[in-house]
Amino acid sequence: MQAWRRDFHRHPELGFDLPRTARRVAELLEGFGLEVHQGVGGSGVVGVLQRGNGPRAIGLRADMDALPIEEATGLAHASKTPGRMHACGHDGHMAMLLGAAKHLADEGRFDGRAVFIFQPNEEHGEGAAAMLADGLFARFPVDAIYGAHNMPGLPVGAFQTRPGVMTASEALFEIAITGQGGHAALPHMGVDALTVGAEIALALQTIVARKIDPARHAVVSLTTFETDGRRNVLPGRAVLRGDCRALDPETNASIEAAMRRIVDGVAAAHGVRAEVSYETIFPATMNDAESAARAVRAAARVSGDVDDAGPPKLFSEDFAHFAHAAPGCFMLIGNGAEGAHARPLHSPDYDFNDAALTPGSAWWAALVEQELAPRTAERNGHVS
Repeated sequence: MQAWRRDFHRHPELGFDLPRTARRVAELLEGFGLEVHQGVGGSGVVGVLQRGNGPRAIGLRADMDALPIEEATGLAHASKTPGRMHACGHDGHMAMLLGAAKHLADEGRFDGRAVFIFQPNEEHGEGAAAMLADGLFARFPVDAIYGAHNMPGLPVGAFQTRPGVMTASEALFEIAITGQGGHAALPHMGVDALTVGAEIALALQTIVARKIDPARHAVVSLTTFETDGRRNVLPGRAVLRGDCRALDPETNASIEAAMRRIVDGVAAAHGVRAEVSYETIFPATMNDAESAARAVRAAARVSGDVDDAGPPKLFSEDFAHFAHAAPGCFMLIGNGAEGAHARPLHSPDYDFNDAALTPGSAWWAALVEQELAPRTAERNGHVS
């Protein structure tokens, strides 16, 4: 698993453009003896392992894409592609799931079908939807689906999940302001868009601070502010962009409504035109209560450090689309609580902890053998 993981790390690929990664995943699955399907949802890979005649099926999902980040780890297995790196641990997620597939193919004791799902483009929230649109669950039906993500700051061998909301929704917004540009020495002859944009930028910070119940966690982050101004030219156009997180649809809708009121009001006060685009690209991840309980039981078989009531996280996860289409659970797996392995996700000096490969892979395998445990023969009208 370490060799696979470091190979993926050296050769990161982005979005749906994963020719080497998908090919390598497919080759390994085929080598383990699985039935393999490529090109699902564009570049997704699905491996199917059937044991016995059991009708039950379980889906296991890993993500494959990297990030457009310049790596700064200095490690021997660092990215060989400038401007790209596995800064979120998807290299480790693939290796863990491949390890589970090999173990189950070699000596798995279960009765039913394990479906190994390797999805593209998790980072932009498009890969799961693409696989579903390509008939993923119609072609490979499952009774439940399980996903996992490494968590820096959580000790290696630790597992954490919860029933209900697990991760936040993510919405992207853009605010385009059209004023009247002009000479920097004659500001009274126009309405420069930069000043209006700055007023909106500050007012957006009141949404969470003053318009959302503090008990309903939310984040509004302004991330870019662009104008067409120059050294002595007042800008006539400004564009603000950013990102919003919420743990329920009602809070997300409240953020959008408040943002539109603020922008309309400030624009009207200054006599300019402003347009708001607000698009929710990730829904909140909702863990099915029974699936979460099953995931916890499997984790307890491989670890003594299992938290079944962890706090919800305000990052977003494309697994949410799968969990809306089938009962499911998303699990966090410890990447290390100290040193380099506690570096935050999406950081240029982050690296997946190879020590997490064994507990993560063991959990996947335990989950399959637990959920697809062979049933004894029917006796006296009862099946056990």
